[in-house]
Amino acid sequence: MANPRERVAENAPGDFFVDSTCIDCDTCRQIAPRVFGQAATTSFVKAQPTAGADRRVAIQALLACPTGSIGDLGDDDVKAVADDFPLPVEGSVYYCGYNSPKSYGGNSYLVRHPAGNWLIDAPKFVAPLVRRLEALGGITHVFLTHRDDVADADRYAAHFDARRVIHRDELSSQPGAEVVLDGEGPWELAPGFLAVPTPGHTKGHCVLLVQDRFLFTGDHLDWDRDRGRLAASEDYCWYSWPEQADSMRRLADYRFEWVLPGHGQRVHLPADEMRAEVLRLADEMRSSDR
Repeated sequence: MANPRERVAENAPGDFFVDSTCIDCDTCRQIAPRVFGQAATTSFVKAQPTAGADRRVAIQALLACPTGSIGDLGDDDVKAVADDFPLPVEGSVYYCGYNSPKSYGGNSYLVRHPAGNWLIDAPKFVAPLVRRLEALGGITHVFLTHRDDVADADRYAAHFDARRVIHRDELSSQPGAEVVLDGEGPWELAPGFLAVPTPGHTKGHCVLLVQDRFLFTGDHLDWDRDRGRLAASEDYCWYSWPEQADSMRRLADYRFEWVLPGHGQRVHLPADEMRAEVLRLADEMRSSDR
């Protein structure tokens, strides 16, 4: 629970605040960008929410915060907002919320499907979200992009009797995974679900392409809000930046309109524009490696 005595100095006066335990994971800024901003090493409340809708998304950010670093001193009914998650993205795709500190606040997603729902990476295992997932048909598959963002995947798999999918080079993070991807791929996991290898951030990193429209990118790439373009992070590349650049270039061979990252801002662009952005980013990454 956030401590008002530890609120960061940048907070605007009012009920909502961020305290010094914030790890600057960006979750709150993605959910409620009009309320939360970025200071030097933390988020902060840049504008107190007043309208009902703004207060609701601020509470959603409070609930999604992996470290419990957001506080609300008002009389808002936080429990009434708990069932908002998972939040719709588009069509059958949802953002789960309840980001986990085990994955440094990584995002996870739900894809509803008649043949069985998919969880992509894993959030905290919390009762409100579990109940909502049960109501939406449960979980049949858990696709794990890489070792960093598995969080409570084992608990979700056990509770829903779901099959976890992960590359062999990431298997030490989920040694009991039921489906292990070997070799260089890509792998068709089910009609409309293609796992694509993207080594770089980690050796066995993979992304999941759904219906040639939604690309769940783990820590491979995201959208830079400030620059208005796709981005990747060399500072947080744990295995090989040159390989990550090559992986980026190969993504241009696939068609998709959504980038849904584990860390960072999601984005929707026309497919041709998205491909041009991927190619630009791959060239930029290769240039930085020279």
